[in-house]
Amino acid sequence: MTRFDPDTHRVAPDDHDAERDRQILAREDLDAATWVLMWRRFTRHRLAVVSGLFLLAIYLSLPFIDFLAPYGPNQRDDEHLSAPPQPVGLFDGGLLVTYPVRAERDMQTFRWVYVADRSDPRPVRWFARCGERYAFLGLWHSERRLICPPEGATFHPLGTDRLGRDILSRLMHGARLSLTVGLIGVAISFVIGMVLGGLAGYFGGLVDAMVQRSIEVIRSLPELPIWLALSAAIPANWGPVAVFLVISVILGLLDWPGLARAVRSKFLALREEDYVRAAELMGASTGRIIAVHMMPNFMSHLVASATLSIPTMILGETALSFLGLGLRPPAVSWGLMLNEALAMGQGALTITPWILWPLVPVMLVVLAFSFLGDGIRDALDPYS
Repeated sequence: MTRFDPDTHRVAPDDHDAERDRQILAREDLDAATWVLMWRRFTRHRLAVVSGLFLLAIYLSLPFIDFLAPYGPNQRDDEHLSAPPQPVGLFDGGLLVTYPVRAERDMQTFRWVYVADRSDPRPVRWFARCGERYAFLGLWHSERRLICPPEGATFHPLGTDRLGRDILSRLMHGARLSLTVGLIGVAISFVIGMVLGGLAGYFGGLVDAMVQRSIEVIRSLPELPIWLALSAAIPANWGPVAVFLVISVILGLLDWPGLARAVRSKFLALREEDYVRAAELMGASTGRIIAVHMMPNFMSHLVASATLSIPTMILGETALSFLGLGLRPPAVSWGLMLNEALAMGQGALTITPWILWPLVPVMLVVLAFSFLGDGIRDALDPYS
């Protein structure tokens, strides 16, 4: 049914038709599969979608950092020490151009001042050979990179540190360790938390008491001194990879109590459900009851908790490296870059703001994981 609207001189749908359309859409939502409802609700959270795409792009690019970065992580430019961000331009004689920078001595402050010559734009080189050799995907060695500085010029869009190393390239290489340590730490903490929390919640009694006392002991210990003690126990002659793995294990071992308590409380409620009792009466094993019947009902909370725990791990690695207790050179991470920025600021008369660039990716990644976790948590409960 339709009716004529005298104000707009148009044929407008009847109110009964609009109500009927809403009922049809509601019925379609009820008939749709659960994963379809989850996906629809997740896509309505615009910040979560943008954050998910942002994080997906970063993690997919990690294996190709050597190819994407214009310089190696420890490649030095002795003529541009603590140089400010170099100006770049678009469509000024090329798709992307850079302007040569020359250093001049300021006779009043006796500091080097870098002046860009904007009358001489130089196009950067694409898919060219430059910089240090690297192992592409660990398969073969190459010198070819996506973007290279022009011949006889430099390309430092974010500036350089006190040793003349390109900050943009070090940020890209540092993402490989800083973002990977979060995934490994969460994997370790989730395995421990789910196993101990599940056993405590399902069996109760002595097992529950032992797990609860262990959690209370770990929670009562001050976190920073524990980090200091465990990090100080790492031998000084260990390589960067070994230290990275140990730091990941340390972060995972200190983060499992919260998840274990959440799993325990959920299992205490689920073990009284009828389908769990029925599985026990039918002779199902304890492992099958936990893995097949109980864990899927708790998986939504686990996924949301994992997403929200990764930024905690990233901040933990950043804090340890910032304090000089985490990764060690020649490894590169955002925390190490902040540690070097602190050392540079203490030894300089004035603090150069571009040395604080590592704060930007840390903040962006932590916010992206927070928004993504909120979106996943809402999507996993589509009927609320």
